[in-house]
Amino acid sequence: MTFDLTAMPTTFDLLHLILGSAALLFLILWVTKRSGSGNDALTTNGPASASASGNEPAAEAVSAPEPAVLREASPDAALQLLSLLQQEARLIDFVKEDLSGFSDADIGAAARVVHEGSLKALDTYFTLVPVRDEAEESQITLAEGFDAGEVRLTGNVVGQAPFTGTLVHRGWKVTGVTLPKLAEGHDARVIAPAEVEL
Repeated sequence: MTFDLTAMPTTFDLLHLILGSAALLFLILWVTKRSGSGNDALTTNGPASASASGNEPAAEAVSAPEPAVLREASPDAALQLLSLLQQEARLIDFVKEDLSGFSDADIGAAARVVHEGSLKALDTYFTLVPVRDEAEESQITLAEGFDAGEVRLTGNVVGQAPFTGTLVHRGWKVTGVTLPKLAEGHDARVIAPAEVEL
């Protein structure tokens, strides 16, 4: 009996589907195992293996960093802040209003109310400080090991720290929060209750 290996099947049946799926699964497992063993090779051929030859002192094996654990934020605090900004500054009323029928002077007058109320709410419930103390538009140098969570580099970012550049914005950081406590059973989703005058 002879087999023609160049012939293509003319039908696609369940057997071919199972064989193709199994081949794909084995390929995925092989690639996963190979990439995992590549990491092992890095650790075994690194400082630890050099110490086995007696040339260098023993060192800890390098391990992959732990994946970041993301925690889910509770929306209650955000809803409470939105409620405070609505209460003090009428922020939602201003943002949701169709401004196309108003003059620039009217919008400016409303923006002043929103600005003053927002400032009051922020000053009442948050302690805000600049991330950087230097004046904006001044030249600053960021040393090696600077906190990338506090400083965002923009422009032509090449090489390693230290970096010298212009401070475009000082940034803001919250050092204290004193939001009011919520009563048990309070529905924080109601940002501003409807008002009915009798």
